[in-house]
Amino acid sequence: MNAAPADQIRLLDVQALDVRLTQLAHRGNNLPELAELQTLEADLIQQRDLLVAAQTEESDTSREQTKAEQDVDQVRQRAARDQKRLDSGAVTSPKDLENLQRELTSLAKRQADLEDVVLEVMERREAAQERVTELTARAEAIQAKVDDATTRRDAAYAEIDAERATVSKERELTVADIPADLLKLYDKIRAKEGGVGAARLYQRRCEGCRLELNITEVNDVRAAAADAVLRCENCSRILVRTPDSGL
Repeated sequence: MNAAPADQIRLLDVQALDVRLTQLAHRGNNLPELAELQTLEADLIQQRDLLVAAQTEESDTSREQTKAEQDVDQVRQRAARDQKRLDSGAVTSPKDLENLQRELTSLAKRQADLEDVVLEVMERREAAQERVTELTARAEAIQAKVDDATTRRDAAYAEIDAERATVSKERELTVADIPADLLKLYDKIRAKEGGVGAARLYQRRCEGCRLELNITEVNDVRAAAADAVLRCENCSRILVRTPDSGL
């Protein structure tokens, strides 16, 4: 293949732009904010799971407290009715009086036990409420960090996208002047060789593979026509000659 030396040199400009596009893509895929967000979001999920568990416990103990208080109220009402009967003098039978007093004593014991249950449940509910408050604050703090990291990530993406658009436009203008067959070859090699399709020959060294040409290869390059499209013997990339090639 043959191509004007100026077109071959122009390939180096395209290569530089493609390298920049690759760098931008790598930067976008490896933003520090991405790793930060991954860690924060995992922490947030954990905190929210703990919060749901604490809220469930608080809800359960709330119902348990209501039930225990209702039990106390029922015993208290029954004791009040029995005391009223006792105080009214309506019960005159010694046996009935004894049974009534025994029941009042039993109810007093039952009420005391139930009130202890209420206190114990209240303590667990208060602990659960404190846990809910603590976990809510933690989740909100982590969410604030997530929001901040998201803002920074989006700003970085916007900057990358803007530069990518500029570089892509410059590439579009540059390739417009390059022969289609030369550009096709370049793109084919670039896809195969890790993103580098053309390399400058600088001081007898291929800048694609960084290997120096031996004397035979140097002589072949010297003998080649100026418009011949050369390939590096080591990496197969298009070898572009410049005034600094050391020939």
